[in-house]
Amino acid sequence: MTVVPRLVLSAPSSGHGKNALAIGLLAAFADRGLDVAGFKVGPDQVDAAYLGLAAGRPGRSLDPRLLGTERLAPLLQHGAAGAGLAVVQGSMGLYDSLTGRCETESTAAVATALRSPVVLVVDVAAMGQSVAALVHGFRAYDEQLWIGGVILNRVASSRHEALLREALDDIGVPVYGALRRQDLPAVLPSRRHGVVPVLAGSAEATRAVRRLGEAVTATVDLERLLGLARSAPALDVAPWSPQPVVGADGAGPLPPGAVRPVVAVAGGPGGSFSHVETIELLRAAGAEVVTFDPLADEALPAGTRALVVGGALPESYVEQLSANRRLCIAVAELARTGRPVVAEGAGLLWLAREVDGLPMCGVLDAIGSLRDGLVVGYREATAESDSVVAVRGEVVTGHKEHRAVLTPRGGPRPAWNWPGGAPEGFVWRGVHASQLVPHWAAYPQIAARLVAAAAAGPAAGSVATAGGVGTVSTGPGPGSGVPVAAEGPAADVPVAGPAGTGPA
Repeated sequence: MTVVPRLVLSAPSSGHGKNALAIGLLAAFADRGLDVAGFKVGPDQVDAAYLGLAAGRPGRSLDPRLLGTERLAPLLQHGAAGAGLAVVQGSMGLYDSLTGRCETESTAAVATALRSPVVLVVDVAAMGQSVAALVHGFRAYDEQLWIGGVILNRVASSRHEALLREALDDIGVPVYGALRRQDLPAVLPSRRHGVVPVLAGSAEATRAVRRLGEAVTATVDLERLLGLARSAPALDVAPWSPQPVVGADGAGPLPPGAVRPVVAVAGGPGGSFSHVETIELLRAAGAEVVTFDPLADEALPAGTRALVVGGALPESYVEQLSANRRLCIAVAELARTGRPVVAEGAGLLWLAREVDGLPMCGVLDAIGSLRDGLVVGYREATAESDSVVAVRGEVVTGHKEHRAVLTPRGGPRPAWNWPGGAPEGFVWRGVHASQLVPHWAAYPQIAARLVAAAAAGPAAGSVATAGGVGTVSTGPGPGSGVPVAAEGPAADVPVAGPAGTGPA
């Protein structure tokens, strides 16, 4: 059994400041020389990236829907190996979940699975003694949940703070810190940039994390909070391991002595657009993983035999992706030769013929357009076609969060289908492209299949680096300029806001 000092940071609802506070806590403890690790409940890779930047080691997602509850504690043990503190940032309110399955998918459910104390961040700007009633209600709602204390945010004055502390003392709830209204400024880069500022190591992102750390150091009792984290019991599960096992289809680690194929993974100096476990799985399966920047690099890494574009690539960067014509042609040539190409989320847009009139890689004969609404939610998807990602009939759980729609929504060989929606995504030669993003830690066979496919057969031909515009001719099939069978308009209909969880 392993004892990992840990805290789950949650709130009564969104908007109480837990994201900034979680980042600030990690930065504050790291500045004191403590080895820390950051985790995010749910599918949000942006928050996870900033937690990782603050901690100095990759931030990770703990999503019970994508991973299964049984993998949460092993993944925390793996991601926090050697750390003196793990901070898990909750999602939404403590008892909320995106799907309404609060018993299994809320932050409270994650805290229970991790046997972790919960610290509530409460925005008290318009609250007095009622804070005690609110916190007492959250504590009484689930008596098995361990609410270890609170951190007060947006306190108006010293008198206000004293009143709040007295009210909470009456119900026996410790207060670990009190931040004034100006203490947690909105310094993080806009979310439209996604994980790019972190991957690029931008000065704005680094300064923001440092400033949040300084604010927390000045207002939170870090020693008492660390004491609470150290009181968490041992976790009686083995850490998760990326080591592959032989799957039902025979895919497994490469045999000893085999040449390690180069798998190019889209990202930047600070990481990739994929979950960090994806990289670990690929390496464990025998790949030599090389990161490249699709916004700046004009060529794929030398010797590339496979390509992975993770789901955290922001849709807002389509202009930069389109402008990098040399790389677009290199990607199209790699796909044409039949090498494995896995594109998730906005990676599908990059492989399309064009997006809002901007030429992309032209691998797929589809046109994308960005809309104002947002499609978001989980999908139980069944594979429509055999590919390196899944065999036909295999069922996976993935997450969608996008504004863009594709016409057609799926190719002649779609990637997935799910109840209430038309078949989605594209499978062509070695390409698997879809806006659905599964978490590879739940499906380690994906990495094994991809690496085995990358290692098999002759090396890809010389990759073109000359510039150009428009659709790249790649022979018959998607991306060839030859229209595919008419499939009607895309079926994804964006909703008005982030709560849309329909079948699109």
